[in-house]
Amino acid sequence: MNKFIEKISIPLAVALIMFPQIIETMYSPALTSVKNSFQISENQAAQAMSIFFIAFAFGVVFWGRACDIIGRRPSTLLGLVVFILSAIFSMMTTDFGSFLTGFGCCAFGAAVGSVCTQTIIRDGYHGKELGHVFSIIGTSIGISPVIGMLIGSWLTSFGGYKWVFIAMVIMTALMLLWCYLKLPETKPENKKRDSLLSVASSMVKDSHIWYVSLMVGVFNIALFSYYSIAPFYFDRLGASVNFFGNTGFILALGSIVGSIVNMKLLKAHISHDKIVFFASCLMLVAGAGIYLLQDCVWFFVPVVFVALSFGLALPNLLSGALNDYRDHLGSAGALLGLFYYLVIGIGLHKAAEFGDLPMIVLGCAVCSLLLLGLHKALRNKGLF
Repeated sequence: MNKFIEKISIPLAVALIMFPQIIETMYSPALTSVKNSFQISENQAAQAMSIFFIAFAFGVVFWGRACDIIGRRPSTLLGLVVFILSAIFSMMTTDFGSFLTGFGCCAFGAAVGSVCTQTIIRDGYHGKELGHVFSIIGTSIGISPVIGMLIGSWLTSFGGYKWVFIAMVIMTALMLLWCYLKLPETKPENKKRDSLLSVASSMVKDSHIWYVSLMVGVFNIALFSYYSIAPFYFDRLGASVNFFGNTGFILALGSIVGSIVNMKLLKAHISHDKIVFFASCLMLVAGAGIYLLQDCVWFFVPVVFVALSFGLALPNLLSGALNDYRDHLGSAGALLGLFYYLVIGIGLHKAAEFGDLPMIVLGCAVCSLLLLGLHKALRNKGLF
């Protein structure tokens, strides 16, 4: 008989979920410092973002599988330790290749904040309560860019990227202590553990999983392209790193409003597909606005609609994604994360090479609308 599963506290769940995005957005203002310190090009500096997400994808698989084998709690603690050691290595190295390796290992460790936390949440919460928790988390994630960009820009202006990594180590050490004291073990007892290959085989054949993975990837690429490309836009326009950091406020406002509106739409019984369609249309508007304003520093204002669409779409895409995989949530969550983080990493790699923010956002909006249309057509034929 399974033991009673203790629910993770919402504050701890929120802190763990926010952790990877705070880390990523702390690094974003430091891009110009990295470029100047290692004497590399803008494109090379921006590639660290794509490496972060690709390494994050493999971390999601590793830690998600570890959740099912050694448990949710030890996996989370080990991942935070890996992050701390990798951040210290990245801070100390003087070679850009080694820096990228260390930063990739940081992402590998940070993945516990996503996959392990989502697994713990799905262990303890179900149905409407689960959707409500994901909405709270969506709102909280909206605050992450403000925290990360403000801290990152302030530290970069005083001490460059190395100060940013020192702060990352301190924050993660505090998170590790909090988890050690308060994180519950929620892994059910006596649960059948299918092999990762068998779970992967089922998910690869599941068209809904592909739909969710591609859609989550598209919305993330649109948002995180701003973090990887905009610092160089502002630099060319003569704006300071602190100005870029302060733009996090308007992005956070958009994401928070999106999550709040999402909760209201769900209470009004608006379907998930209609909400995601509305989010895609908002992203299209954002791309047009960025295109019109790209030659002045105010190009960041329309990006609020990208953040708003992100806050609307993500909870509706993720909350029910693994309903058919409740018997192996750790492995299924890991594989789902692998799928969409690889999409994000590859997409950001191409975005960094392309370097045209308005066209990237417009392209993501068009892709999301096409995927929605295909999803609807296949569902009408009974293939979803």
